[in-house]
Amino acid sequence: MIPRVLEPEVMDSEGEALEYDQMDHSAVNRAFAADFLRLWNSKNPLLDVGTGTAQIPIEICRQDSRPVFTAVDLAPSMLKLADRNVALAGLVNRIFPKLVDAKGLPYADGEFGGVVSNSIIHHIPEPAAALREMVRVCASGGCLFVRDLMRPTDHPELRRLVDLHAAGANDRQRQLFADSLHASLTLAEVRELVASLGFAPDTVQATSDRHWTWAAVR
Repeated sequence: MIPRVLEPEVMDSEGEALEYDQMDHSAVNRAFAADFLRLWNSKNPLLDVGTGTAQIPIEICRQDSRPVFTAVDLAPSMLKLADRNVALAGLVNRIFPKLVDAKGLPYADGEFGGVVSNSIIHHIPEPAAALREMVRVCASGGCLFVRDLMRPTDHPELRRLVDLHAAGANDRQRQLFADSLHASLTLAEVRELVASLGFAPDTVQATSDRHWTWAAVR
């Protein structure tokens, strides 16, 4: 198993934010939204942790007219693009981007009907704190839906995934994807984390050749 090599926790240069926003995440985002909506019990409001440029809440709101999101991130450059994207999507009354640290959410226990997060855990050196906060602010009976990249077993597999899934990307985007894979957790590591929070390990599953998903009811 290749070792975990951390990325910067906050991607906060304008160039990095723009590179990320311009990568084609459309198919992955559509799948995330559809999978979450199958689990969601219609409780609002919702929280998106590590929203980046708000692509996930935008896609969820496109697929369903009911969700209302607080969308938090620690990177001002990402949130600047999030504000733009939300406005362009006509969703300023349903998605509210905020500058917030996932490791210390400024919200009350059980404040949100559900919590989602896509591809933020691999940015956090000690992700248990962020997962613990997501559980804390989720209402009883609310859903937790967290998805991220899964660290490959070896470097040839990492290169295969980059070649397969970033074939049309530029060199900088391919490097960002490779770095993210290298910084990600393994399935076993995530299962150990959720077990420490009182959830069954099998609530975490490998859901593609490069993703794990934690889907649970609080």
